[in-house]
Amino acid sequence: MVTSLSRSTFKDLLALAHDLADQSRAAIRPHFRKQMAVDNKAGAGGFDPVTRADQGAERAIVRLLRSRVPEHGIIGEEYGESRSEAALQWVVDPIDGTRSFITGTPMWGTLIGLLHSGMPVLGLMDQPYTGERYWSGEAAAYLREAEGKPRRIRTRACPRVGDALMMTTSPELFEPGDETEGFERVRREVRMTRYGGDCYAYCLLAAGFVDLVIEAGLKSYDIVALIPIIERAGGRVTTWDGRPATSGGRILAAGDPKLHGKVLKLLNR
Repeated sequence: MVTSLSRSTFKDLLALAHDLADQSRAAIRPHFRKQMAVDNKAGAGGFDPVTRADQGAERAIVRLLRSRVPEHGIIGEEYGESRSEAALQWVVDPIDGTRSFITGTPMWGTLIGLLHSGMPVLGLMDQPYTGERYWSGEAAAYLREAEGKPRRIRTRACPRVGDALMMTTSPELFEPGDETEGFERVRREVRMTRYGGDCYAYCLLAAGFVDLVIEAGLKSYDIVALIPIIERAGGRVTTWDGRPATSGGRILAAGDPKLHGKVLKLLNR
């Protein structure tokens, strides 16, 4: 998959995405593994945590976007949407994996994605604690580790379901009935399943360490940034019915497109 933007425009927007990640990293890093208040956005009967690190990071991102590209739209987890009519829309999750964040587990990251006329054209995932950063170039995907140089990453070949290593954030993502049953059909067939990870699991897939990520109940800001990273590394991301994953929902990501087709059938058997 290549972008619909000119090379010079893409280069400028990618540089901006890196600047946004630098700003959010500075806002988040001082709070990790520190005691802080955790608010519950879900109210009574649920738990959807948010911290001042989430809120501060999104404010920093929005502030820079409004300064540099005020004509662009923004879709953020914490503060909603602005300029929804704009052709270019930044889709931001300041901390994807807040549950991991508040437990001191480094399986979380900042997601910064860009839609052009509704299509994902650029994605970046930054992990402030480990210093890792994954992103999509025009036609490839890259990883820069702490103090390292950027290197190209690729998904790995794994056409057989029985050889696949699968991740999902939690079995609690799946509603009883079709979702749980579909996931269990795949889980029984794969070689190994690991839980936890949020956005980090998708990036491990792009880097060739994981073959499948299956989840449900995602929002657009949970997945938009990850689609270009995975697809330009050689993988495929759709909903469980094979449609574009841009709006979230039930998500299937596979490193090998051949594996994707087989697992899609298993999910919908």
